[in-house]
Amino acid sequence: MKMKAIVRTKYGSPSVLHLEEVEKPTPIDNQVLVEVHAACINKADLFFLKGPFLARLMGVGLRKPKNKALGTDIAGRVEAVGENVKQFQSGDEVFGWCGQKAFAEYALTREKALVLKPANVTSEEAATVPVAATTALQALRDKGHVQPGQKVLINGASGGVGTFAVQIAKSFGAEVTAVCSTGKLDMVRSIGADHVVDYTQEDVTKSGQRYDLIIAVNGYHSILSYRRALSPKGTYVQAGGSRPLFGLFEALLLGGLISVIGSKKMGFMGIAKMNQKDLVFLKELLEASKIKSVVDRIYPLSEAAEAFRYFEEGHVRGKVVITLERTHQKAD
Repeated sequence: MKMKAIVRTKYGSPSVLHLEEVEKPTPIDNQVLVEVHAACINKADLFFLKGPFLARLMGVGLRKPKNKALGTDIAGRVEAVGENVKQFQSGDEVFGWCGQKAFAEYALTREKALVLKPANVTSEEAATVPVAATTALQALRDKGHVQPGQKVLINGASGGVGTFAVQIAKSFGAEVTAVCSTGKLDMVRSIGADHVVDYTQEDVTKSGQRYDLIIAVNGYHSILSYRRALSPKGTYVQAGGSRPLFGLFEALLLGGLISVIGSKKMGFMGIAKMNQKDLVFLKELLEASKIKSVVDRIYPLSEAAEAFRYFEEGHVRGKVVITLERTHQKAD
């Protein structure tokens, strides 16, 4: 059988994306076939779409992409399962991740890459969670060791990872200061930030305020500027940034030196380690309404290229979702 999927045969701008009829996969062993109701764009999708030299060195294809498909985050209904699957059955509503093939009518993934979707969230909302919320969780909990009562700064609080970082930090009992642009202050305040800072009006690293934990999701300050804003035993974690490669080397080299010679800890959060245990944790936060998805725009599958163009502009509030429904709207 055939299904519709977004594919590309070369690297480039969103214009290389097109809708095509491809073979519908069949699950075997511990695989689950999901009828996709919604999928979400992440920065990694744009990275692999453009195919910079670094991406090609990672084995995705030197001259053209080995994998024509894109997309990781999915939410939908279980269509069929392999013979060894124990946790799910046909008809279950689920969300999770798959290996670069989410923008399609059906996606094949592993049993341990999914969890049941809470009844209090839509498929569009659930699809935003896997990569962005897992990244935020691991940056705060595993790298930052966030504790109740700590003062936490989230720089880049209005994007996908940032909006979840604000809410997850609050769920751990932290006092959160969120940094974003003027037009996004109200949105970030509405998801629970205790304090908001407009970076166009104020340099938070020069305010004199000290933080126990700084998560740098987007925007850019030098690592020395962030060090100045840390409390004596504070921790800095870079989980993205407007100059990610420069920030990586800065965090690993200079940050490593600062961590060795002083009491402040500074480091880099790499790619999130996707696992079912963390996905269950996030599912429970969703069920308890301790976190909620911020969806900026929703596009139908046929308009995936336009969705990527909007995402590429860099002004997204929360996440951009691609749906298999015939909708194209800006969320309230």
